[in-house]
Amino acid sequence: MNPATGDFASTTDDRTWSDLEQALECVATDAVDGIGFVFTATDPLVGVDLDDCRDLDSGKPLEPAPTIIERLDSFTEVSPSGTGYHVILEGDLPEGGNRHGSIEMYDQARFFTMTTDHVAGTPEIVEPRQDALEDVHEEFVAQEDSDESDGDTTASSDVSTVSERSGTLDLEDEELLERARNASNGEKFDRLWRGSTTGYESQSEADMALCCLLAFWTGGDAARVDRLFRQSGLIRGKWDDVHYSDGSTYGEKTVERAIANTDDVYDSSSGEGATEQEPRDSTTSSGQTVGGTDGARAAYLAEKNQLLSERVADLEATIEQKNERLEALETKLEALETKRENRDRKARPTDREQTANTDKDNETFESMSAWDRVKRLVGSRSEDG
Repeated sequence: MNPATGDFASTTDDRTWSDLEQALECVATDAVDGIGFVFTATDPLVGVDLDDCRDLDSGKPLEPAPTIIERLDSFTEVSPSGTGYHVILEGDLPEGGNRHGSIEMYDQARFFTMTTDHVAGTPEIVEPRQDALEDVHEEFVAQEDSDESDGDTTASSDVSTVSERSGTLDLEDEELLERARNASNGEKFDRLWRGSTTGYESQSEADMALCCLLAFWTGGDAARVDRLFRQSGLIRGKWDDVHYSDGSTYGEKTVERAIANTDDVYDSSSGEGATEQEPRDSTTSSGQTVGGTDGARAAYLAEKNQLLSERVADLEATIEQKNERLEALETKLEALETKRENRDRKARPTDREQTANTDKDNETFESMSAWDRVKRLVGSRSEDG
């Protein structure tokens, strides 16, 4: 989010960024959840993102995180999820990819959500670590061209077939984006790319629409769709959140669904512009057959319904647990009230005790002299006013 306006921000548009002070003021209003730092080509910083390598309960790092953190030896913080780390250092990111499995490295067109939850034993400042960065990149991230997307794609085997018959992989990202903007539906693409959700009921639906367009232009290359989407104005922290029981993130499933609903792809070898993308007919998770330009929306709605159903089931289970807890508390309250009544009953004198006390008082009164009886009666009336 742009702290100055509240609108969507973009990692490639510095007009939508602000300084730290303004960002902190925005966070203080509870309008946003936290702060994101944007890496740019003009700054010397590199961010290393290590996911799924920290035990949430014990806080202990899991390999290869300890090895990488020790070798990079620069400022390190716990990630927002608590299950990973961010390492920030000075250097130039080597060529050969920036992501492999749960390890990512970025030096531009990306932002990290910062927590400042410093990891003890690491430097409290950002250090220059070019040699260490190159070594870690070569060992953990760099890949051969033939398997560049290993561990990074979420699409089915059908997608590789689509990618093989497409010529779009020969295009650099900027040229590909420029062609997308100049196409007949370029205005729609540019609007989504800048982060506008106008015309969509939710941002999730806009996410799906942009991913469908990117799937067309990239030939169904899941890794490239993901990389490009992260540069758009629609990117948000939710993209990397695990939303499915199989461990898939929201972003992975969105890309997968978009590719599944994209039959036609752009062929750069033809040299011709592209018309509006038409997703192929497909069957949603609810069994509904959809097609045409409504395919992406139907896939999104089906997925949304599934998530809502799972959420309702979770809420019902929570309500049942709370009802059981409430019944237990009510039973405990009844027991306490009974105990209190018994205690009060024991503290009060019985009728026999009250009668005995009255008889004793009468006997005492009768044994008094006439003068003492008068003084007692007069004193009693004086106390009554």
